[in-house]
Amino acid sequence: MTNGVYPSFGVLLVDDEASFLRSLSISLERNGGISNIQRCQDSREVMSILARGEIGLVTLDLTMPHISGEKLLTQIVEEYPEVGVIVISGLNQVETAVNCIKLGAFDYFVKTDEPDRLIAGIRRAIRLIELRQENQELRKRFLYDTLDSPEAFSHIVTGDKGMRSVFQYLESVAVSRQPILICGESGTGKELVARAAHTLSGRSGPLVCVNIAGLDDSMFADTLFGHERGAFTGANQSRGGMIEQAAGGTLFLDEIGDLSMASQVKLLRLLQEGEYYPLGSDRPKRMQARVLVATHQDLAKKQASGEFRKDLYYRLRTHLVRIPALRQRKQDIPLLLEHFLAEAAEELGKSKPTIPRELPVLLSNYSFPGNVRELRAMVYDAMSVHRSRMLSMDVFKRAIDAEAAEDLEEATAARTVFMPDEPLPTLHEVADLLVEEAMRRAEGNQSIASRLLGVSQPALSKRLKRQQSADD
Repeated sequence: MTNGVYPSFGVLLVDDEASFLRSLSISLERNGGISNIQRCQDSREVMSILARGEIGLVTLDLTMPHISGEKLLTQIVEEYPEVGVIVISGLNQVETAVNCIKLGAFDYFVKTDEPDRLIAGIRRAIRLIELRQENQELRKRFLYDTLDSPEAFSHIVTGDKGMRSVFQYLESVAVSRQPILICGESGTGKELVARAAHTLSGRSGPLVCVNIAGLDDSMFADTLFGHERGAFTGANQSRGGMIEQAAGGTLFLDEIGDLSMASQVKLLRLLQEGEYYPLGSDRPKRMQARVLVATHQDLAKKQASGEFRKDLYYRLRTHLVRIPALRQRKQDIPLLLEHFLAEAAEELGKSKPTIPRELPVLLSNYSFPGNVRELRAMVYDAMSVHRSRMLSMDVFKRAIDAEAAEDLEEATAARTVFMPDEPLPTLHEVADLLVEEAMRRAEGNQSIASRLLGVSQPALSKRLKRQQSADD
């Protein structure tokens, strides 16, 4: 799909009638958005064209001079089983169609069939071939744990295995024209993932980002589709929409979960038909961009409750990427801390300070509801007041304490600590377990452990000494 060509593999049209080849290729390009087309009038040249390895789908006439379509079908299935074949014949015979399917043809169409039906069948075959290729790529990458284009993810700071799996998946679906749904909590870096997906796609056009939160139906349509002059009051001149700006590239729609029901219908039609109408126009335009969408909401729950269209949900989640929250990849915290400190120091014109050994431990015991974005804000705040050689932990402690105070009551009410069918432990046993777990999470640091327990450090130290004496 590089440079806007669709699909990524070639579609070879084989027929001895030049007029039919010409009309079919025009229909596929104009009405199906299929532009990676090759034509062949001489059946003797088909196998040599396939030997170049560029073709993924062949449409084949049956009655041709030199080599018959039926013989070619058998050869293609035997020598190039990964290449799909669709038979397009002038013969409307059930027996012939059944025999072609038995020989390995993907589908059978009669030349007199409606063009829309034929185009839909070819698009369906392309999609299935793409899915097979993506599955093969995905299996290969996970089996060998490889990344072919690590530079595409250089702007994402991580060492987490879960994030590496996301990268491998993105590489596998990079050449697909289907939408990608990027899910993750606020602040996890969904736009960064979208940028990586755009880079991997190899498309020559730009990445155009649109935050659709707060857009009503008319604003959504005007923003995406554009308008003609006189379409509404104040439309003194024509304006191209974001889809037009993203031609040959990628259109990224953020906060898709906030889309109104009326706008969902418009987006569904855009994805299904691949065309749209600018406001005030009765002539459709073809979409030449790939669509990526992102949300921090649970779209599965929204569609189950009727707030999000089920057909649009399943259309969007053809390729689904879930970005883990920062609390699920705590080993990334020291890496991000170093990265943001260097970034903030350069921006503020200061020397990068030394990080206290206790700081990564303190941060790893915080839930980070704002994820990477929240950590970045903490670092910049700390750097703005930094004066000495060692970075102060005060800013981080204040931010954590403020968030913890807000969440404590809600978390306590929602959490079930004890199993209802098991006996309760004694207060002494509970206290010992709490102290042990706090010390484990704090990696033996009493100052951090006392903060987790909500007691003073002297009190914790005193209890640890009593425990040690009891054990002795």
